[in-house]
Amino acid sequence: MHDVPIMAKKDKKSSGMLTKNVTIAHNRRAKFDYELLTDYEAGIVLHGTEVKSLRLGQASINEAYVKEKGNEIFLLNANIQEYSQAGGFFQHEPARPRKLLLNKREINKLIGAVQKEGLTIVPIKLFFDDKGLAKIKIALARGKKQYDKRQTEKARDWGRQKARLMKDS
Repeated sequence: MHDVPIMAKKDKKSSGMLTKNVTIAHNRRAKFDYELLTDYEAGIVLHGTEVKSLRLGQASINEAYVKEKGNEIFLLNANIQEYSQAGGFFQHEPARPRKLLLNKREINKLIGAVQKEGLTIVPIKLFFDDKGLAKIKIALARGKKQYDKRQTEKARDWGRQKARLMKDS
């Protein structure tokens, strides 16, 4: 028997397309504005042109939020730009509501926490998983007060100063 090397899948990075384990969009403001309690990984119902746009990295979830309608959870106000190479008929609406795919038990847990405890569901990051599927990481969160935000900022600044001092000595 001849030892034949196993060839890896051709990577599409040369064409500018994103494939696996890549973060597309990150909501950096979420950690500053909210105390993140538990996080969930959810699938997203997307159109074909939306997936192609995501593979080009053309998305933003900075102003996005998650809301429940009936017994389903939707991602609202997430901006996925139109795919430039698609015709006008095949284009999607950039900020349309997108259904999130979770287990029924997880959906009930999220809805119960929002209604009973006054928590919020915040999108944290949009990414492709190992299989190349678009996923979104959402978190159950509690809003921070102004003094909590200042305290977080002081702790972060102190951590940076401490790192500088340790590096210099």
